[in-house]
Amino acid sequence: MMLRVEAIAGGYGNVQVLRGLSFDLAGGEVLCLLGRNGAGKTTALKAIMGLIRLHSGKVLLDGTDLSALPAHEIPKRGIAYVPQGRRLFSELTVEENLTLGLMTRNHGQETLDRVLALFPVLRERLKQVSGTLSGGEQEMLAIARALCVEPKVLLLDEPSEGLMPAAVAAVLDTVHALKAQGVATILVEQRVELALSAADRVTFIENGVARETATPAALRADPAPLHHYVGVGLHGR
Repeated sequence: MMLRVEAIAGGYGNVQVLRGLSFDLAGGEVLCLLGRNGAGKTTALKAIMGLIRLHSGKVLLDGTDLSALPAHEIPKRGIAYVPQGRRLFSELTVEENLTLGLMTRNHGQETLDRVLALFPVLRERLKQVSGTLSGGEQEMLAIARALCVEPKVLLLDEPSEGLMPAAVAAVLDTVHALKAQGVATILVEQRVELALSAADRVTFIENGVARETATPAALRADPAPLHHYVGVGLHGR
């Protein structure tokens, strides 16, 4: 497995959110984390990125323990994070935001060209201030900036939030394109249909623990875990 999360526990201050969370991820695989609000999905992504201190457990990338590394070292090892809300530098241009991503691992024009091939609309907007982009274009820019790291693993937190259907479809197309390139993706997503369309496996998180893992095909055949862990079903079910 490319990424292995082993029994991690941690949270914010005295509030423990993760309580022995474990899952793994293979190269080119898309794993979706589903669960109710507060289950620990976003906290799991932050833990992988070193943004919260672990009380116990390990995060391993290609067998190397990342748990003790400072947060700024994690992207240099090949993990990129697109947080909920995008968090672009809105006063900077599209090109300037992408340049910041390239600087993380000292990549240059060749990497930028590969990234822009996935997002041709951004090539047309390079000189535009990113805060003036549409919501869909801002999400594309956030993902593109992360891809400038040339990650082995990409973490996407609620990428469809607030987007129109056409922009959601573009995000899904990007996830599929990255899969074909061997990039592993962890997706936190509340839109169940989108999650099942993108994922190879779905892991349900409840109270900071991975309770169950299933394939999208199994969940379409029996959506009971969706009802139990997320509180929603599939259209017509």
